[in-house]
Amino acid sequence: MTAKVALVTGSGRGIGLAAARRFRAEGWRVALLDIDAELLGTAMASLAAPEQTLALHCDVADAPRVQAAVRRAAEHFGRLDALVNNAGVAVFKPILETTPEEWARVLAVNLSGPFLTTQAAAPLMAETGGGAVVNITSISGLRASTLRVAYGTSKAALAHLTKQQAVELAGLGIRVNAVAPGPVDTAMAKAVHSPEIRRDYHDAIPLNRYGLEEELAEAIFFLCSDRASYLTGQVIAVDGGFDATGIGLPTLRAERRNL
Repeated sequence: MTAKVALVTGSGRGIGLAAARRFRAEGWRVALLDIDAELLGTAMASLAAPEQTLALHCDVADAPRVQAAVRRAAEHFGRLDALVNNAGVAVFKPILETTPEEWARVLAVNLSGPFLTTQAAAPLMAETGGGAVVNITSISGLRASTLRVAYGTSKAALAHLTKQQAVELAGLGIRVNAVAPGPVDTAMAKAVHSPEIRRDYHDAIPLNRYGLEEELAEAIFFLCSDRASYLTGQVIAVDGGFDATGIGLPTLRAERRNL
């Protein structure tokens, strides 16, 4: 019962599942939470560790079910040491075409979800001396783009919620940080990024490629580990340098090639 425990939301696939695998590689026990029961079952089967994992079928925007799911994880494993708020949804529409219902759902999942799960988890973490929370924001919360009014706004708000949580929960021994992924080769990106969009991203990223889910998982695990013991209230962009880049990068690359 002394092995640490992480709860990862949105862990049926993508960055969440990669994070769950990273925790398992270090001997942590992991509760996987997802709204999609089928994806959740497939993820559990891929981890092949029924004694060390727990499936939680839950919508993070449903407050009573979130409270019950987080409590179940802590009771099942006897403790809770880390929470990764990865569950998220996106609506890619122009600002004038985004419906109030779409706006509300994106904010409910991407912003209220981390609020609810952290509120449920913090007292349980405090019982064993504290822990760590990592919120998955997005580069879209740091710089604006088209078709992301609800998504980008929710992620920008989540970055501030991260700081608020860090300040208020420090007294309980809980650190709270955020990871802001840039373009990552996830199922979502593959579904909505056309070859033209991918070329545009490559042009704007100094490292000239998309990130890997495993690279995001490394950052998430680090922030939950004791190696990050003096880090809290930070938003770390894991984005290949995308957020640091101004205009002119494609032109400068072309000039270097012509030297």
